[in-house]
Amino acid sequence: MAGDSPSALPVQLVEQPRLQKLKEMFISKFGTAPKFYARAPGRVNLIGEHIDYCGYAVLPMAIEQDILIAVEPVQTQVVQLANTNSSYLDFSTSVNNIQINKTKPQWHNYFLCGLKGIQEHFGLNNPTGMNCLLDGTIPPSSGLSSSSALVCCAGLVTLRANGKTLSKVELAEICTKSERYIGTEGGGMDQSISFLAEEGTAKLIEFSPLRATDVRLPSGATFVIANSCVEMNKAATSHYNIRVMECRLATKLLSKSKGLEWRKMLRLHDVQTKLGVSLEEMLTIVEEVLHPEPYSTEEICKCLGISLEELRSQILSQNMQDVSTFKLYQRAKHVYSEAARVLEFQKICSEAPANALQLLGELMKQSHISCREMYECSCPELDRLVDICLQSGAIGSRLTGAGWGGCTVSMVPTDKLNTFLKNIKKAYYQMDGQRLAVENNSLFATKPGRGALVFVEA
Repeated sequence: MAGDSPSALPVQLVEQPRLQKLKEMFISKFGTAPKFYARAPGRVNLIGEHIDYCGYAVLPMAIEQDILIAVEPVQTQVVQLANTNSSYLDFSTSVNNIQINKTKPQWHNYFLCGLKGIQEHFGLNNPTGMNCLLDGTIPPSSGLSSSSALVCCAGLVTLRANGKTLSKVELAEICTKSERYIGTEGGGMDQSISFLAEEGTAKLIEFSPLRATDVRLPSGATFVIANSCVEMNKAATSHYNIRVMECRLATKLLSKSKGLEWRKMLRLHDVQTKLGVSLEEMLTIVEEVLHPEPYSTEEICKCLGISLEELRSQILSQNMQDVSTFKLYQRAKHVYSEAARVLEFQKICSEAPANALQLLGELMKQSHISCREMYECSCPELDRLVDICLQSGAIGSRLTGAGWGGCTVSMVPTDKLNTFLKNIKKAYYQMDGQRLAVENNSLFATKPGRGALVFVEA
């Protein structure tokens, strides 16, 4: 059951080569053996991009790639972090003085987010120190949620080391909040699926309150992830947070035009709920109220009847003070249409009509077009990769994750999978020496994996 705490599985390390290897590296690094291991998976979002922070349901599944951490709680109040990948430097700090540097999204800062979130939740005055060795198989900055998986894994590690328990839902909510310490205004999809995922099923994840519903994917198709090899780091660029702000401003203008208490309204979902209308009706309201031309800060102030000073101090976040224009119509249009596509995707999966694959593929294609044109979160390489995937036999293909780089997800008839993979290798990876070098990590078929858990040596 999704409400339970993450399970602790006893395992025979000899049967788990990766855990065995991690244990040996841990011993050579710290001189003692780890007491337990925690794992949190990455995810692929099948449909529902950039709508979780607007309050709308999304449809991801966990993937097999994950973050794995070997842990030994220690008497000293120091946390020592090491990584099996030597390009990530060792780090140590006092557990009583957690400083998270927003200006440099380095790997250890994501660990500190999860650590701090659990410490603050329980008000731990005397938290346990830890030695930790991390091993990750999620390609970084690829839109498969490597950073959120690290935050979640660190939260789980801190929970266990301090002898505390929480449900998966509580853990997901704490890790969502704590990732904001690094400056990313995420909506909670990544952390929720990392904890709530179950093998063999995707999940419809709804927010406020957080809940996850199984979505059985149709048989006869396989989901394939392809990395564009363009890196995108949400915390290091402003694209992502500007979109969050544009959605917030659209919420305010739509609310004001409908006579709602606009100052209290934060998310596009709130407007729909307050008005009690359908997503289709919201799209009509967007057409009536907002114009496609970008809004200047002056025009936004005029629409809301506030001063520039009030806009800057009350609504715009600290890192948005210098942004002078915002696209509100396009962002709201994407969010309401994408929210409708998610519900349609779930409905098709549950009703399983004979042409389910074609219908789902069509929704994926529409989603990519909206991400590219209305949300402007694609890039030339992603668009090209989506086109190549569709030409190579995918029924549907779209960018997944924040965009501006990272991965595509494609739905491919299982009987055409091998030909599809060969075609993509040839058309996208072998044309470029740099991409060819990382091709093994960049193109893979995936099935719904399980959520975060703890391993102890049997």
